[in-house]
Amino acid sequence: MSVGLLEVGELGEEFSRSLLKTMLITGSALVFMGFVGFNTAAAPTVGGVIGNPLYGGVFFGAFSRNLSTMSSDSTGLLGGVWWSMTPAYFGTSLTAGTYFLFQAAAASVTLALVGVVALRKLKLEAFMVYSIIYFILIWNLPAAWIWNPTGWLFQMGMRDFGGGLVVHAAAGAAGLGILSVIWLEEKRSGCKQSPKVNCKVSQGWLTLAMLLLWMGWFGFSSGSVLAFNYSAMVAVVTTFLAAAASFLSSMAFVLYVRKRKPNLLDAANGILMGLIVITPLAGFVSPAGSVLLGLIAGPLYVIAAGWFEQFSWFSDPVGLLPAHMVGGMFGIAMIAFFTEHAFASASGNPTLPDGILFGGGLVAVQQLGVEILGIIVVMATVFALSFLSAIAISIGMHGITNGHKG
Repeated sequence: MSVGLLEVGELGEEFSRSLLKTMLITGSALVFMGFVGFNTAAAPTVGGVIGNPLYGGVFFGAFSRNLSTMSSDSTGLLGGVWWSMTPAYFGTSLTAGTYFLFQAAAASVTLALVGVVALRKLKLEAFMVYSIIYFILIWNLPAAWIWNPTGWLFQMGMRDFGGGLVVHAAAGAAGLGILSVIWLEEKRSGCKQSPKVNCKVSQGWLTLAMLLLWMGWFGFSSGSVLAFNYSAMVAVVTTFLAAAASFLSSMAFVLYVRKRKPNLLDAANGILMGLIVITPLAGFVSPAGSVLLGLIAGPLYVIAAGWFEQFSWFSDPVGLLPAHMVGGMFGIAMIAFFTEHAFASASGNPTLPDGILFGGGLVAVQQLGVEILGIIVVMATVFALSFLSAIAISIGMHGITNGHKG
């Protein structure tokens, strides 16, 4: 819901459109992740590529009263430990139901990020159909590759603590796929450039949305430890510090480098960029490391936003591409530089070496190579799947755009 309010706060849109879309995403995520999406992401993978869609049956065993096939014991959905939470893997003892709700929430917020590019342009029914594909396949492949202990990228050593790539950068790639199809339709209708969607900042709603996002981020940061322990609090502290440092650095950069007075939108985007950048390594870094990352994140957003503003074939006023896509990829790459092994090991990632800045040497350089490989493969795959899905929906619905209105 906070993402919907962020859209309202930045665009001044009518509440009905943004908030209805948010509710659509939440309902679709729970149903289609429960149907089979949770399995394709989190069940034991087939060849390291995709989770077994029939693991335990659809809808957690459908009408069966015996859900023991999904768990390590016969107590089932509410009491049984999900297979990857057993001591053989992550060892955090989360039940199948608990882990499902966590993964469904992660998938839901990811599509909410993708959905900010829909704006007033995309048919709501087209977005509904897209969400079905998204929660069964598009979101699930990166999750199966990186967060699933049998996924091929996880096996290679790639890590993404809270979703810098699985959530944020992949959302950017998916959104770019949709924007490409929107532009094809707009160009066919005679547009020389994509009609812009103007920001009409609602200061109260923007402030409320950012506060809700900031607080909600703590749930994802600490939740990504998959256990309630002191490492979960470390993740909260690093998240808090990175966001605050990014806020300060973005305001200073706008004032002293861009030579203009910072406004509320600058402040909100500064906080948001810090949250995004710290997401993939909140459990891997020290508090001081998180501050350094935040100080870099603020100016990075301002520069990236200025670069993306040059393009005339898409409209992205809420900042999916400069914030989530750029920030997510940057944060993933920084794992190889800022990780401190003691923090990573405590958060359940003992194979991560110290980063390049902390004497990791060639092992850290190798980690950088693995993280970059993951970025390339995931971004290309998600973009292609999103683009092809939007094309197919466009053909079936005679277009996905809603009159090309900005």
